[in-house]
Amino acid sequence: MKELMTVRSLTTRPVVTLGGDAVAHVKDTVCDAAASRITGFTLTGRGLLSGPMKEGLPWSAVHALGHDAVMILDRRGLVSAAVMMVEQQTTLRSRVLGARVLTESGTEVGTVLDVVVEGGTGGRVVGFRVTASRGFAPGPSRHRRRVYVPRGETLTVSGRALVLPADAVRHVADDLPGFTALVGGVPGHWRGSPP
Repeated sequence: MKELMTVRSLTTRPVVTLGGDAVAHVKDTVCDAAASRITGFTLTGRGLLSGPMKEGLPWSAVHALGHDAVMILDRRGLVSAAVMMVEQQTTLRSRVLGARVLTESGTEVGTVLDVVVEGGTGGRVVGFRVTASRGFAPGPSRHRRRVYVPRGETLTVSGRALVLPADAVRHVADDLPGFTALVGGVPGHWRGSPP
């Protein structure tokens, strides 16, 4: 099973060559919402006062997305950040975080707090961490519950809303380890359903 991680945890993660040279830090994650996968990263310099870099990192240049670093073969994989952003859709932060989550039948699930992606060489979006709407995921707390919801087989992005299959939102977890066990590392599936 591949390690699952949240997009917010990728921010400031170092970008390192296979030879051990630190190149940059991740500034933001770029995603193709229709394909539900990471397509690249915008970068920032390594120093404390470093700003955004003019180069970006396309997913095709990523050797592996790990728990501690984004591994690349060498600096030659970096491309113009401006060109990458035009070609690669949009950042997850600008399009998905804060978006409403609905089922196909129109039931409001909640609001996206974070995106869960597959590490390693996959880069697939497998689910979302949401602040659940009242009544969707009742819990013992007076506060709105934060849960992990799988993206399901079909995911539609409509403006600032994500529309998930009703079956996907029947399976939620309270934490990332529970969510990993629930989906078993296979996007759109959960334990007990056929892969």
